[in-house]
Amino acid sequence: MDTAAHIALAADLLGVFFFAVSGSLLAARKGFDLVGSLLLASLASLGGGVARDLIIDVPPAAFNNPAYLVPPLLATVLVYFVFSGVERVKRVLVLFDAAGLALFCITGTIKALDVGLNPVSAVLLGVTTAVGGGLLRDVVANEIPQLFDPRDIYALPAMLGAVVVTVLYLTDTFTLVTGMLAASLVFSLRVLAWRYGWHAPLAARTSGIRR
Repeated sequence: MDTAAHIALAADLLGVFFFAVSGSLLAARKGFDLVGSLLLASLASLGGGVARDLIIDVPPAAFNNPAYLVPPLLATVLVYFVFSGVERVKRVLVLFDAAGLALFCITGTIKALDVGLNPVSAVLLGVTTAVGGGLLRDVVANEIPQLFDPRDIYALPAMLGAVVVTVLYLTDTFTLVTGMLAASLVFSLRVLAWRYGWHAPLAARTSGIRR
């Protein structure tokens, strides 16, 4: 495995860890037991990557490399021993989720481009990788998925990051530094959107609309 492959694997595993922590934190907020925390951490952290790999018809990395099973275990133990009481602090969950979103939109897009997908498909697959695990996490935990929350912006930062990475890749300017800058952009936009209540326009103007 060359240096670039090692870096890609490290970034992917770090993203898995961040999303796994978000899953365990949500499990703690919902009062799940330790097994439920591990399962929710695994869904949040591995779901997007599994969907990505199935779409591009390669063996899912989560099942092909045992290293992918370690971050959910670490996240579950970390939340159990270190973050007692933090289930009441949504800020921590949002930060870990934003970090996972930032890394996964990068790694998902790069993997799609590496297997020869066109730029548009690569962007869509990068977004799918980034939001897929969080969507599964929220649905299983009976939460309104952040992806569909009208009071927040979730997929747009991932889409922006995927577009930036695609442009960098196609212009041969994607490096560790530019990749980190792209991830920082996604992370910052996601956190700022949550902090200041930024949101996209609704599907229809609400005036005169009744459920």
